[in-house]
Formats: sequence, C-alpha cells, structure tokens
Amino acid sequence: LDLTQVPPYAILSHRWTDDEITYKDFAKGRRKSSAGFRKIEQFCHWAGPPQRVQWIWVDTACIDQRSSAELSEAINSMYHWYREAAFCVAYLADITNFPTQEQLAESEWFERGWTLQELLAPDEVIFCSKTWREFGRKGRGQATISRITGIAPEYLHLPSTVKAANFAEILSWAAGRKTSRAEDMAYCLLGLLDINMPLLYGEGGQKAFMRLQYLFIQQSADESIFIFRDRDPPLNVTGMLAVEPAQFHHCISNDRSRRALQRAPYYVTHKGLYIEGP
Repeated sequence: LDLTQVPPYAILSHRWTDDEITYKDFAKGRRKSSAGFRKIEQFCHWAGPPQRVQWIWVDTACIDQRSSAELSEAINSMYHWYREAAFCVAYLADITNFPTQEQLAESEWFERGWTLQELLAPDEVIFCSKTWREFGRKGRGQATISRITGIAPEYLHLPSTVKAANFAEILSWAAGRKTSRAEDMAYCLLGLLDINMPLLYGEGGQKAFMRLQYLFIQQSADESIFIFRDRDPPLNVTGMLAVEPAQFHHCISNDRSRRALQRAPYYVTHKGLYIEGP
C-alpha cells in the first residue's frame, strides 16, 4: 500500500466493552456472534457504499495488540489517523435516539481519555445512537459540545486551531476524564500535544505523565505547564510539575499569553528544573 495514496476512509470512535474482537479474531473470522463483531458489521453497513466510503478503520480489529511495536506505533500515530479520516463516527452505545443535552452529557463517551482526541482531530464527527441513528454532528452542535466538555467552540470548529491552545488549556479538557489503564491518561494526550514517546505499560500513570511533561518541556517554551494546582483531596506530593491531568482542571479559561513569555529558556537537568525568575 502506497501511504501517499490512502483512499478515503471512515474511522470509528467508541467505548470498548468486554466483548470486543481482536485483530486475530477478525483475521481468522472468529467470534462472529460477539457484540464487537456486530458493531463492526453495523459500522460497515452505516458508513459503506453507495452513499459514503469503501474503507473503514476500527481500533479493536485493525491493531495487532500482540505486537508491542505495532501498538506503540499505532498510539503515536492515532491522532494523525483520526485527523486524516474522511469522517469519524462517534458511536454512543448508551444513547437511544435523540438525547437531550442532559442525557448526552451523561454518556460515557464524554468521560473517557481516548475520545478527547477522537472528538478534536477529525474535521467531521457524526454522532450515532445505540441503534446507529445519526442524532448530531460536531459542526452543528459546537455550543452543546462546548458546554459538555469545556472546550472552546473555536477548537471544535477548526481542528487546526488546537495548536494554538497552551498546555494547561489542553490538560484542562482531559482533567475530568479517565482511562482503563493508568498509563493511557498520558498516552492519550500525545497527539494533542504533538509528542511522540515510547509506551511503557507497567510504569504507572504518574511516571508516564511525568515523561510526557519532560518531553513537552524539551520542545516548547509554553510556561502554562507550571500553573497546575493540587486537587481536593490533596495528593500530598510536591514538585514543579503536576502528577496527573486533574491538577489542571481550573485552567479552562487561563491566560493564553502565558504560552511564550520572553525570557531565557527553562529546561530539566539531572538535578531538577532550571528556570529564571522575573
């Protein structure tokens, strides 16, 4: 496959269940009665010809998670894959028909770490209910989505403008979200922060998040990384860097001028953080 000639494709954003199929299951044609297989079939039917596209991508069946190298490459490339899709379908299995704003806000889809980039990266996100009925689109529901997520409408309208958001603002969008694996709370932010790093499952969520911040400091002069707060109840940890995204919850409307203050660069050394005061 010539990667410069990728055909138009649809991509799925969804909540994983206990009955998903794997790459190996799909390749061998196994577990066709599972809920995961039926979900892929229904997505194909919804997104496929004659009205839409001939190709779809679903993370459960398109990544061979037995290969750590393939998994690492996929997670580091995921934001780009969602960005380049013809459209993304957000499948909200806990929503029936046409939800009210209050019902939509209670969907687990808006509480997960990975769905943050899946909302922001694509130009077009189409929301579907449990029965695959379309009930909204990102481009038409920016005000509602903004109220639910705390993300300013400008970032929902034009994905390219996410690059203008500073570290603290991006982290505030993730502050109330969660992931099944602790490390994924850092890994799901890689694309939004334009960072690549190796995955080390088993290192723990705090170490993964700390590595993410060290890499960000190496490539950015954005000092908003330092305006985190302790949370309630307190974490009882000290240092110049946060230990989890929840510590940026208050930064939803922070001053974006903090991004590039004109002073000497700061950096991390073997003895800690070096930064010049005013």
